[in-house]
Amino acid sequence: MRAFAQLFLSLDETNKTNEKVKVLKSYFTNVPDTDKMHMLALFTGRRPKRQINSTLIRTWAIEASNIPVWLFEESYHVVGDLAETMSLLMPETTTTSSKTLTEWIAEINDLADKNEEEKKSWLTASWAMLDRQERFVFNKLLTGSFRVGVSQNLVIKALSEITGITAATLTHRIMGSWMPEDYTYNELVQEQTTADDISRPYPFFLAYPIQGTSNKQKTAVEIETALGNAEEWQAEWKWDGIRAQMIKRGGKIFIWSRGEDLATEKFPELHPFLNALPDGTVLDGELLSFTDGSPMPFNVLQTRIGRKNLSKKILTESPVAVIAYDCLEYEGEDIREKTQSERRIILENLQDQTPYPEVFRISALINFDNWADLEKIREKSREMMAEGIMLKRKNATYQVGRRRGDWWKWKIDPLSVDAVMIYAQKGHGRRADLYTDYTFAVWDGDKLVPFAKAYSGLTDQEINKVDYFVKRNTLEKFGPVRTVKPELVFEIGFEGINRSTRHKSGIALRFPRILRWRHDKPKEEADTLESLKALLNE
Repeated sequence: MRAFAQLFLSLDETNKTNEKVKVLKSYFTNVPDTDKMHMLALFTGRRPKRQINSTLIRTWAIEASNIPVWLFEESYHVVGDLAETMSLLMPETTTTSSKTLTEWIAEINDLADKNEEEKKSWLTASWAMLDRQERFVFNKLLTGSFRVGVSQNLVIKALSEITGITAATLTHRIMGSWMPEDYTYNELVQEQTTADDISRPYPFFLAYPIQGTSNKQKTAVEIETALGNAEEWQAEWKWDGIRAQMIKRGGKIFIWSRGEDLATEKFPELHPFLNALPDGTVLDGELLSFTDGSPMPFNVLQTRIGRKNLSKKILTESPVAVIAYDCLEYEGEDIREKTQSERRIILENLQDQTPYPEVFRISALINFDNWADLEKIREKSREMMAEGIMLKRKNATYQVGRRRGDWWKWKIDPLSVDAVMIYAQKGHGRRADLYTDYTFAVWDGDKLVPFAKAYSGLTDQEINKVDYFVKRNTLEKFGPVRTVKPELVFEIGFEGINRSTRHKSGIALRFPRILRWRHDKPKEEADTLESLKALLNE
């Protein structure tokens, strides 16, 4: 654990990419192979299952700290992170531990078979043998809140430089549902692998956003300057659904979300079309709810997300289909190195042969002669239930991750309203002492009704000014939340709006964020709930 805690600290102390890679390489070089795999699992979101609930951990931490509950709670509100608060308040350790990361995680997993008293005894003893930094990381693992400010690409880069295996190969090998207890380091780094999991998806290729100025998208003239001849590009609608890969290998079918969640059983209506695909086929596309041949709003699809049991009512009200836009594997061959146009022909042939055309749809190409034509077409995105347009270079290969150059997303300008900030809450990490999370409201008659939360869009300088205002204009306190004097007005942007029975305002926004601070507007000129609801018809 000491080596892992030091790794976490060293990565947190630098913003330099080369230094982070150096730190990662040092860790991979100096720890046991099992620790390498557990570290890799943690850094790619595969955390151990929580075995003790947060309430018990909090209660036992207060006992171990030997301080009053109110002081612990006040400390937590200041620090903003439970794991760090617990590590700071506990007394210095009197013993040390030489247990590896692998051994600690094994003990955490073994807690599943222990009763509450045994869990408390184990946890209290564990805290007593870890120093403050080790305890902080340990608490993160225990509470399921482990996060690290290092991209998967950097971890893969460090591992690639050590092993000599290409980053693309390693990225592919860590996709899927593996866990460090059953996937060894030797299996990961062997030169050739014939025993790859047939369910394993490919790394997703992600489009880069085309950004303009002042929160507006680029114009056709700017697009032409940036991308050149329009004839070199194909255009498709950018659909608002769940990005997924659909796999048919070895007579079995698999559906993977972009977040590497295996979702095969969540979409039973897709099984017939997948089973009808030729063996050795992998498709990339978007899952959307459809009705009468047209896509439905994303919030309809959301009714299915996270449900363990899909009732007949849900399946009827939110029927799902695939809009496929790429083919990554055909007849068992990885075809990602073929051009976009070549892969498109294969995809169209597959769709032509399907007995399930209503479920297996294909992302239609948009016909346009020049960028000005496409800009006009893009204005119809909301009518199409799309977020904008995808631009793909016709001779592009299918790459890994977000890359500038060959795939771009040209989104429509966001919808926006002017709203008043009414609540504020402190952030986390380096912003744990700043109020960075805000709730906004619009007028409903003479009352302000909350309708959205947002925490992104302001500069550090603006955040400091808002924080200064909050600390001097707090009206009420509800735990970590502060009710503030309704005075500051901000322009809130969002991608979509839908009716919602779960919110007091009766609406729910898609991807709300702060576009700008409206210093020029008094609170009385903020928008109304009526003007927000009018957008439901757009």
